Amino acid sequence: MDLKLEGLRVLVTAASQGLGLACARTLIAEGAQVIVSSSNVERARAAAAEIGAVDGIACDLTDAQEIDAAIAGAVQKLGGLDALIVNAGPPPARTFIDSDEAVWDSAIDLVLRSAVRLMRTAIPHLTASGRGRIVTITGYGIREPQSGLVASEATRAGVAIAAKALASDLGPSGVTVNNIAPGPVLTDRLVTLQQRIADRDGRSLAEQLELNASTVPVRRNGLPEDVGDLCAFLCSPRAGFITGQTIVIDGGFNRAV
Repeated sequence: MDLKLEGLRVLVTAASQGLGLACARTLIAEGAQVIVSSSNVERARAAAAEIGAVDGIACDLTDAQEIDAAIAGAVQKLGGLDALIVNAGPPPARTFIDSDEAVWDSAIDLVLRSAVRLMRTAIPHLTASGRGRIVTITGYGIREPQSGLVASEATRAGVAIAAKALASDLGPSGVTVNNIAPGPVLTDRLVTLQQRIADRDGRSLAEQLELNASTVPVRRNGLPEDVGDLCAFLCSPRAGFITGQTIVIDGGFNRAV
């Protein structure tokens, strides 16, 4: 299937590794022109060189001025903006009781407030493009929260709700807004969490990952490119009648309806 993404102008945030990088890689493979951002400009440039992006730029997602500059820079370098992929690194993995005000403030700034700023700043450019797309990367925990990831899941749920409301507002302009909620996907975050369980229970990491995969109905852990493929589809004209949705991609792991 031709996704018709040739020349699509895209900014992907937090894309020097993990799911952001996977989304950027797939979009480029489909012909899109992509700029990737990271809080560290060297990592952003290295990622851009690795996948053939137009550029890698610095963007501290907790800094409103850097967000504005990232959007403006992407528009200038690409000649406009057709799609925004909203991604952010994870807040600390802690329970509610172990999460003090600093943890919550950091999570709100990094995940929720950054998404609002990015979307709000990009809207004029996306509505002008004629093929506007917003895709946010959240997590399956917004449907089935885990106590040890409460700050991450609470703030990502806020992103999903904001995107849902925005989809209605932008629908008449042709801009679609959707959320991707990944489940157990093999990123550094998942490996770190699984390593903690392995250490606690006296298993090797390989054994723990195999055990985790056995709990997934399709009997494997997800791969970052699984998420990248879905992201590319949602950015395409083929998905023009899909908006305001949160799509869980987890091999059937989440039991919520």
